[in-house]
Amino acid sequence: MTIVINAESVCQLREATGAGMMDCKKALTETGNNFEEATLWLRKKGLAAAAKKADRTAAEGLIGLATTKDGRTGAAALVEINAETDFIATNEEFQGLVSAAATIAVTAKGDADGIKAGKTPSGSTVEEVLTHLVAKIGENMQLRRTTYFQINPGVVVGYIHNAVAPGLGKMGVLVVLESEANQDELESLGKQLAMHVAAANPQSISPDSLPAEVVERERSILRDQAASSGKPAEVIEKMIVGRLQKFYEESVLLEQSLVMDPSIKVKDHIEAFAKASGKPVKVVDFVRFVLGEGIERAANNFAEEVAAQMRA
Repeated sequence: MTIVINAESVCQLREATGAGMMDCKKALTETGNNFEEATLWLRKKGLAAAAKKADRTAAEGLIGLATTKDGRTGAAALVEINAETDFIATNEEFQGLVSAAATIAVTAKGDADGIKAGKTPSGSTVEEVLTHLVAKIGENMQLRRTTYFQINPGVVVGYIHNAVAPGLGKMGVLVVLESEANQDELESLGKQLAMHVAAANPQSISPDSLPAEVVERERSILRDQAASSGKPAEVIEKMIVGRLQKFYEESVLLEQSLVMDPSIKVKDHIEAFAKASGKPVKVVDFVRFVLGEGIERAANNFAEEVAAQMRA
């Protein structure tokens, strides 16, 4: 006998549980259109719990890093999986999930849907494990973002700052170097540059790669500042050029002073390496993930939160 599931029943179940439409339809189908059994089915699957928590701020968690190389081809990926509290970073199951997701991200080439569908060592998908942990731990969790790079010839070097476990931490950096130099030596250079990016937080590789609107905004600010000096227009323009160069030295990777040796610029360090190795080196790209950056965190009153939980 074919059971017909109407839209009204699906909507009612969705309203009661907060689960997705397709999950509600499947729950009703699996339980013979029995509303109570369908609700229980969703709770057992962790789907209702996950959906109910989905609107809560998740700005904690971990960033995961995975790298690989095959001959002269280097590849690496970063993932950020968020949760509500910083305690989750010490949870072994959560750490295992983030680590598995990062590894899968390399194979999936940074495709979020591919990561979610990827199989973890347990045989479950990343999405299934995530849903299970939401139900088990009781926190909203989500795969927030991912990035992937591949280069040939060259290396993609990753760095995790203040790692809580291998390849896991709250800040992750990738640096992409194109070169035919010795791979091990290139890796060493890449690690130095990745650590520099973590500390100095450059906005772009070179002045030319800065967004035009960023440069124009800075130029406008500098022009207003210089105009207040009362000096002639030609002097003001020279002041702007000098101060804009200072801005580049603070904001652009190649123009910044090397964190490990402030007496030289990053570009000079790279040129010295290239000269010693006899092979040119080009910084192709870099990325810096900081856990929870850009997420607006709710300013909760802790006492009120505890009281609310006690009332519940």
